[in-house]
Amino acid sequence: MSTLGLRVAVIPHYDNTEGGTHDTRFCYLGEPRLIALEERLPDDSAALGIDEQTAVIVDLDTSLVRVWGRGTMTIRRKGISTPVFGGTTLPLEQLRGLVRGPPSAAVPPSRRSPEDAGDAAHRSGDDAATLQEAFAAAELRFSAAQKARDAAKMADVAVELESVIAAWSADMEEDQGGEWARTVLHGMIRRLAGAAGRGLCEPERTLGRIVTPLLELRTRLHTEGAYELADVVREAVAAGGVQVRDSAQGSE
Repeated sequence: MSTLGLRVAVIPHYDNTEGGTHDTRFCYLGEPRLIALEERLPDDSAALGIDEQTAVIVDLDTSLVRVWGRGTMTIRRKGISTPVFGGTTLPLEQLRGLVRGPPSAAVPPSRRSPEDAGDAAHRSGDDAATLQEAFAAAELRFSAAQKARDAAKMADVAVELESVIAAWSADMEEDQGGEWARTVLHGMIRRLAGAAGRGLCEPERTLGRIVTPLLELRTRLHTEGAYELADVVREAVAAGGVQVRDSAQGSE
């Protein structure tokens, strides 16, 4: 890729989220390791994510780049992602510019002229000129909600997109990207399900594991007459939302 003027770390299977309770996004990197990777990349480079069932074709004769298939090519630079959807063709020089930065809000190139694509990320729902633009704007809102740990907002975006697909399909005689749109929507739902799965395991999976040894420590401190330290342990556990009940048989 460097011979094309593209300094990128290519990540295939970029949309894979099959890790269950683990963060296995970005081809099983997970976001913490993806961030670590980004910190080690040169300033004029980026991560280039290619979804499953998706190809990126560079035509050297025409200097055009085509994203082909059901998914998306994502240029991620310093934590900011620019999606380029399947069916899009853009100049190679434009892709070089996205890789070099500076990073900006996602502006997906479209089949229209590059000058017309600048407003794409600012449209959503009924205001979007294309189905791709509606999904680009929604992806920004969904990712922001996920970063803010706002599950309700994530769900709202997914529900809204289902309505967008239905409305768009009703206006079109042919599919016109509906299958691709549903694939993107399903990916969002899987991301929401992964977050929900981790949340349903709390607090037993984390806090629950340390409560028993802390209560055992508190009992030991009582036995040794270190009541003040025992009270400190109780207060620490209470700060985590755990109520401790003492009885003749011990603490629970």
